[in-house]
Amino acid sequence: MRSKELSMLVKEAILKLRKQKKPIREIATILRVAKSTVWYILRKKASIGELSNAKRPGCPRKTTVVDDSRIISMVKRNPFTTANQVNNTLQGVGVLISKSTIKKRLHESKYRGCTARCKPLISLKNRKARLDFAKEHLKKPAQFWKNILWTDETKINLYQNDAKKKVWRRHGTAHYPKHTTSSVKHGGGSVMAWACMAASGTGTLVFIDDVTQDRRSRMNSEVFRDILSAQIQLNAVKLIGLRFMIQMDNDPKHTAKATQEFIKANKCKILEWPSQSPDLYPIEHAFHLLKTKLQTERPTNKQQLKAAAVKAWQSIKKEETQHLVMSMSSRLQAVIASKGFSTKY
Repeated sequence: MRSKELSMLVKEAILKLRKQKKPIREIATILRVAKSTVWYILRKKASIGELSNAKRPGCPRKTTVVDDSRIISMVKRNPFTTANQVNNTLQGVGVLISKSTIKKRLHESKYRGCTARCKPLISLKNRKARLDFAKEHLKKPAQFWKNILWTDETKINLYQNDAKKKVWRRHGTAHYPKHTTSSVKHGGGSVMAWACMAASGTGTLVFIDDVTQDRRSRMNSEVFRDILSAQIQLNAVKLIGLRFMIQMDNDPKHTAKATQEFIKANKCKILEWPSQSPDLYPIEHAFHLLKTKLQTERPTNKQQLKAAAVKAWQSIKKEETQHLVMSMSSRLQAVIASKGFSTKY
């Protein structure tokens, strides 16, 4: 990598000090340059009588330091600013450069164009609740998290369309049937499922249409209470023991008055949970494991889908659920570090 060029003032100072019989080492120390640089300047002056630099080959830099700073500041203020918008702003102040030049300057400053991650909208109230929850529970021992029964609902499509798959193929064969994946509108049908898990493993996977009277996948407070009545005690004793706490999010059917009265009547201990916090749910990642395993299956109807989902859910190992639950400390630290905003989880 080339070093920065010396100014003419420094070069003239080298010649002036040399005329005063100063040694090269002393000149280098006074002007804070390398001894080899001093020697090179003196030799160049003696050989060609010039101190100015030769004209460099190639295209000269199109932007000044001020232009570069203006480009970076625009992106810092609004990361969603496009190269076209930056270019239009620069043209307004008389700087005519191409979009590729703008991208080069951003790349030089370690900026890269990336797809924005989609995260839940977190209000000021939710941020405060997330921060308070994280600070309150950060120092909880591992056993605290092991005694929690994590619960949630998820939608499982008959055709898993949301996963990107890579394929080995030759040029010009992108649209061959064996090189493509199939997409079906609305997932080709789906089932809604309720599930629970703990650090010691996964619990029961309940399909909503199996417990509703009209055989629909719509879940309300009444259906949710029926599931709690039939599944919570059974799974908690199996996975944790008699002393346990239930975690569930702030979905309306969970916070409904009838649900809260049911929980109070059954003396269930509930872990208070901040809204808009899917990044804190270990069970969300367990559902991701479930759907990843389903990608290797080829169910053609809902009954086959249910059977494959139950098999995939039960195949999640204890080590995997324990790793997810024990990540709570890291998740809480990430919430604190992000000041309540979304995290990488």
